[in-house]
Amino acid sequence: MVLSPLREGHSGSFPPVLLLICLASSFVMAVDWIGFGYAAAIAIGGFIGYKRKGSVMSLMAGLVFGWFSAYGAYNISNDPKDIKVLLITSGVLSFVMGTRYKKSGKFLPAGLMSGLSLLMVFRLLLLFMV
Repeated sequence: MVLSPLREGHSGSFPPVLLLICLASSFVMAVDWIGFGYAAAIAIGGFIGYKRKGSVMSLMAGLVFGWFSAYGAYNISNDPKDIKVLLITSGVLSFVMGTRYKKSGKFLPAGLMSGLSLLMVFRLLLLFMV
């Protein structure tokens, strides 16, 4: 038995249910969960820096970089090749936190955020190439 739309007595078109499933699946948006998780880690890190040390600058930087990262993840969710915002944000954050890590030698928070940002840069470049 052959399961084909072109069997005997069939008009040759796909059944309406299959057509609706195909149309619905073409509008499904793939969410960049890794990008949104990265943005949340940045924002939460800024909040923790504010709560522990009272650093308003840490809070503001965490919120600003977190917002730009979330916006970049949203852009990637809509178009996987639109990596500009998140790539620039993670690149700048990787450089800034890398220099802070080199100067202080402390893994938290500078080394961790520098490493996460560098991994995000590599991920985005890989996403763009594939």
